[in-house]
Amino acid sequence: MEYRTLGRTGIKVSAVGIGGEGFENKSYEQCQEILDAAMREEINFIDIYNSNPQVRSHVGKALSRYERSSFVVEGHLCSMWEDGQYRRTRNIREVREAYGDFLKRMQLTYVDVGMIHYVDDEKDFEGIFSGEILEYALELKKKGIIRSLGMSTHNPDIAGRAVKTGLIDVILFS
Repeated sequence: MEYRTLGRTGIKVSAVGIGGEGFENKSYEQCQEILDAAMREEINFIDIYNSNPQVRSHVGKALSRYERSSFVVEGHLCSMWEDGQYRRTRNIREVREAYGDFLKRMQLTYVDVGMIHYVDDEKDFEGIFSGEILEYALELKKKGIIRSLGMSTHNPDIAGRAVKTGLIDVILFS
């Protein structure tokens, strides 16, 4: 497997990774099979934006069978589950609750990349980078719960602005 350095984190990740969407509507056994196959192929990068509690629990349980140092997790802040579906949130109470749920269900004491989820417009960027969400993310980073900070976007101008803050280590550009 080819490995690359992820952003400015210094973390080596496999050129091929796994996204959380692939675990949707899968049993624990199916999630375990996917992760076992990935580990056999030396795929170490797992991005979990998916806030489905069942997905998080299945993936966390399957990953708990491996040494923590053998995989890299990118976990998204601002992604939550409500009434049976994913929802993006900017409410700090919801963000805290959802990320606590993520850590618990994924059975993680730390996340390699804490990804601020889906920031696409100027107003959203300003609200996050001058408000409680960034403060929370930086608090988690200071505590070592998040090792590196990232942001996902579909907007090249927003991606550029995030990089210029000097606070973002990884950009997920969809």
